[in-house]
Amino acid sequence: MRGAAVVAYGAISSLGEGPEASCVGEPGEPARTGITVDDELTRAGFARPHAARAAGGPDAGALLRKALLACVADLDRALPGWRSLRVGLSLATSAGGMRGAEKLFATLRAGQVPSQQEATDATYFAPMVSVFSEDAPVPVLSPATLVLTACSASTLAIGLGLRWLDHDACDLVLAGGFDSVSTFVASGFEALRATTAQLPPRPFCVGRDGMALGEGAALLAMTRMTRASSNALAFVSGFGASADAVHITAPDRTGQGLARAAAAALTDAGVDPAAVDLVSAHATATPFNDAAEWHALKRAIPDAVPVVHPAKAQIGHTLGAAGALETLTCVEAIRRGVLPAAAHADGIEPGFSVRLLARAETAPVVTALKLSAAFGGANASLVVTRSAVPGPQRQPRVVHLSRAVHVEAMPDVATLAELTKHPPDKLSRADGLCRLALAAVAALQAKVGPVAGAGIVVGHFLATLETNATYDARVRERGVSAEPRRFPYTSPNAVAGECGVVFGLSGPGLAVSSGLHGAVEALAAAAELVRAGDADRMVVVAVDEVAATSLALAAAAGYPPPQPGAIALLVTSEPAGYAQVDRIQGAFTRAPTANKGTASMGPPGHLALRPLVSPEPPAEVQSASPWGFAKLTLIQQLG
Repeated sequence: MRGAAVVAYGAISSLGEGPEASCVGEPGEPARTGITVDDELTRAGFARPHAARAAGGPDAGALLRKALLACVADLDRALPGWRSLRVGLSLATSAGGMRGAEKLFATLRAGQVPSQQEATDATYFAPMVSVFSEDAPVPVLSPATLVLTACSASTLAIGLGLRWLDHDACDLVLAGGFDSVSTFVASGFEALRATTAQLPPRPFCVGRDGMALGEGAALLAMTRMTRASSNALAFVSGFGASADAVHITAPDRTGQGLARAAAAALTDAGVDPAAVDLVSAHATATPFNDAAEWHALKRAIPDAVPVVHPAKAQIGHTLGAAGALETLTCVEAIRRGVLPAAAHADGIEPGFSVRLLARAETAPVVTALKLSAAFGGANASLVVTRSAVPGPQRQPRVVHLSRAVHVEAMPDVATLAELTKHPPDKLSRADGLCRLALAAVAALQAKVGPVAGAGIVVGHFLATLETNATYDARVRERGVSAEPRRFPYTSPNAVAGECGVVFGLSGPGLAVSSGLHGAVEALAAAAELVRAGDADRMVVVAVDEVAATSLALAAAAGYPPPQPGAIALLVTSEPAGYAQVDRIQGAFTRAPTANKGTASMGPPGHLALRPLVSPEPPAEVQSASPWGFAKLTLIQQLG
């Protein structure tokens, strides 16, 4: 049997908790919406201060903790004895601990030394560490990862969790995402003119002018078919991912990239596109994104007009939680036999053959398709079904690595333009993290040949911290809509997006990092996608930009001092590789406070992959944080 069974979940959104967090209403009722005029954004001077707040927010860790506790309670009911299983954690976020980062930036601007708590709260992985390393119901989670691919992050996280189950890396996966609304993130979307002036937003309709942000969290508990009980809620039966490789923020207007992700998910599930009953659309209600998504749907499902559900018009754009909450809507629609209503169903754009419901309808929902897209052109799709889909699992492929290349200093724009054959004026807009990564991929391509068509996984230690500090300072000086060009580079997935555009990387594109071991985490994710057949080749880029903010955070938190640089290598299914991947291990564990010191940590960030630059492969590559580790065991290629 294909796929995994969803046996339990925990969720919170502006509509409520548990089943109420989804957007599936009662038959005959119009869609509920949780979007309102927001007090915090109004005080901050936003022209369009709309948001959908969840009870318990705006602390992202509090939202994640609520979802976890609810998921654990549901698991105790649905799968007694689950604590004796091998449990993986595939989590996602777009903003992470951004409220903590805002406090750190304010402390540093005031010329003060941050406390250890301020420093540890300021990272993307801070809420994950807080929730899963302090009184967590499951003390050890392995494998574990944190996907940082902006708005498609939790769809990708669920897909990675599905792959772990496929290959027996664990018995049960907790997969999902979380995010809260902060002025930092909201200012970027207002600067990009992506937010709506009217409520509710109007996806796919005439007069649509954007979305409103939302907050929430969702964790789905998935298990292999052999452990699925008869009361499984639904099945995640297929996964696909791709990248547009067109623009850092704008979608491919033809919809080709998103259509490829959808087609891959449908093929993975063995489902006929005409059988799709419900499409959970990305549906940001912006003119270009909705048009691109409609084109993608016509490519992926050419002979059907299923009901399309735009959840973001009800619960806001919940960023890193969006894919998980919207997948939950698919699960609940299937479980209840209800097609959900759209918050605005009047005046569909002429030429868009989409079906929006003004009121929820009773109907057998057998197959749902989830679509997600993100900055950097990162697309992901899932197929959710009422029954397990018959058919054999994919046979795992052997995975090989190329020798790595190491860039230790950031090249100037003129040198980078010569290396990449990309216009200097476009390169000059990129931040330092992107420039380091572009130089590394250019060096890799010079060694292994063209990488066009491959996917990319980016791993960080402190991700875009330096860019975020600069952006935050400019917003404080100039106002909330002052920096439209800089904001996209505050996303950790901007590196994958820029490399995709420059080198034509149209395979799966994502960024990961749950701590100091983000580089090895990225290598593990790339190996998993190649092993599963989601890509034939994946470029891995481990990159760190280091300046005053990063050094201050590391010193205050007690982390090893980071170093700037980038390492790139190719992960491939071709047998001419440098070394063969044998085993992938990673754990997220609670560690006693007494053990939290630099002596217990491995090399931070990209430095963990430096052994792969050597002529002979090491026996393993690993890195550790006080709360977890990542390790790959390698076999030298013979012959």
